[in-house]
Amino acid sequence: MTKTRTIFAAAALLGTLAMPAMANAADINGTWVDAEGTSFSFKLCGDGTDLCGTLNDIQGASRTPENLEFVNQQVVVAEQTAPGKWEGTINYGGTSAGAKVTLVAENAINITGCQLGILCQTITFYKDS
Repeated sequence: MTKTRTIFAAAALLGTLAMPAMANAADINGTWVDAEGTSFSFKLCGDGTDLCGTLNDIQGASRTPENLEFVNQQVVVAEQTAPGKWEGTINYGGTSAGAKVTLVAENAINITGCQLGILCQTITFYKDS
């Protein structure tokens, strides 16, 4: 998987299309894992409503030496736009993509990442118990 696809996958952590938030913003704190095993830790930061995300691990086709350089680094910064919804960026080695994160259930978030405003991908992550 290319660096660009990894950026999309990670950015997908940051949002969804018009889905209602089903839990409160405090529930976003914690570790979230996708179907391949890639994981992020999210926490509220800044003024207490912003969202910061650290890449914990990369699995699947995105697990390349180049992408592994970003493990344990904060790569997501987003501002809250509504309860359970954040918009911001995901940054990987000088490249950034627009991102949205939406809390869709107590244990699920959708992350949508977009480059150039048109190349978008959404991935669902589940809260690690």
